[in-house]
Amino acid sequence: MGLSMKNVGFYAVLLAIGGSAGWASAYYMRSVTRPTEPAASPAPTHSPVLFQETQAVAQVPLPIGNNQNFIADAVQKVGPAVVRIDSERSVESQLPDALQNPFFKRFFGEDVPIPPQDRIEQGTGSGFIVSQDGRVITNAHVVEGASTVKVTLKDGRTLDGKVVGIDPVTDVAAIKINAASLPTVTLGKSETLIPGQWAIAIGNPLGLDNTVTAGIISATGRSSSQVGIPDRRVRFIQTDAAINPGNSGGPLLNDRGEVIGINTAIRANAQGLGFAIPIETGWRIAQQLFDKGQAQHPYLGIQMVDLTSDLRDRINEDPELNLKISDTQGVMIIQVVKSAPAETAGIRPGDVILKVNNVPVATSSDVQQQIETSQVGGSVSVEVKRGNETKTIQVRPIAFPNP
Repeated sequence: MGLSMKNVGFYAVLLAIGGSAGWASAYYMRSVTRPTEPAASPAPTHSPVLFQETQAVAQVPLPIGNNQNFIADAVQKVGPAVVRIDSERSVESQLPDALQNPFFKRFFGEDVPIPPQDRIEQGTGSGFIVSQDGRVITNAHVVEGASTVKVTLKDGRTLDGKVVGIDPVTDVAAIKINAASLPTVTLGKSETLIPGQWAIAIGNPLGLDNTVTAGIISATGRSSSQVGIPDRRVRFIQTDAAINPGNSGGPLLNDRGEVIGINTAIRANAQGLGFAIPIETGWRIAQQLFDKGQAQHPYLGIQMVDLTSDLRDRINEDPELNLKISDTQGVMIIQVVKSAPAETAGIRPGDVILKVNNVPVATSSDVQQQIETSQVGGSVSVEVKRGNETKTIQVRPIAFPNP
């Protein structure tokens, strides 16, 4: 049976996809109907905090007793810098399309049902403070579209928050609160994590403030497709530390109390599976948001699939694709966006990507990761196999187009 473009799209991974997706995120939402409240007064935007600034950690006396362990130590160290984030957004309410038909207006006259008031959606998530002057990192979906944001500290203070910027492509957001001498987290490293190491999550699941759960690192480098959100540019950390709605944006810690990830997703169809954005990715994006209010993602404009022998046969049989390939593994380009940097540079459908910037790639996620770490406007070296010939093509990515 031929493979239609629709079926091929099921296997494909778009390097340049952004925006929201229908996935089960760790976000606690509820809806109420009441008049829209005014937005909070904006706070001034500041330049990004340097990595060194995040090393300051509030010194909290440890409790006296024999029940202290490394998890309790980590919580004592980081807990004061973990915050609850409450957001509100107005959702326009409309009559069903059928009731807006002119026929019904003529029939009902003045008795046409009155449209309901705009609905106010309220959400609760988590976040953590990365600078003493009030820079906070959380998930984009926690505050996206919010008209008001309130940030509650562990000491009980509730402050107005300003959303400095959001990045739906990685699900990272930056918030600023006006305060001084705040407790901060210490950033660790996720690049050296291995399955089996300890993982500690702190957040506000289901509205229960300052909840601590612990488990292990179950896996690293999970692709966005594996997690079920293929439009993200993230290689996720998988953990079995309990993550529930409301944990979104909170920190995932190692056994030393260092932040190694940003809790972001749960799978609705599974138990004991949580995912976090590696802190290197989250911090890199957050710095751009604090500095410029937006993050840039390199864009080539190619659509790729991970080859298998079965997929090769289906592609060869599909008359719409008009491709004939012999490879049974690798990353094959099945579509090049018109006038995109890849087309301008000479990349063609049917090319099999071997290396990006001299780094061998075996999957589309590998390609995506290498492109994401390149610079907009810089030069990206893409080595491809075209038939029996190997070519190296220089591509200059542009910023990912706004949807």
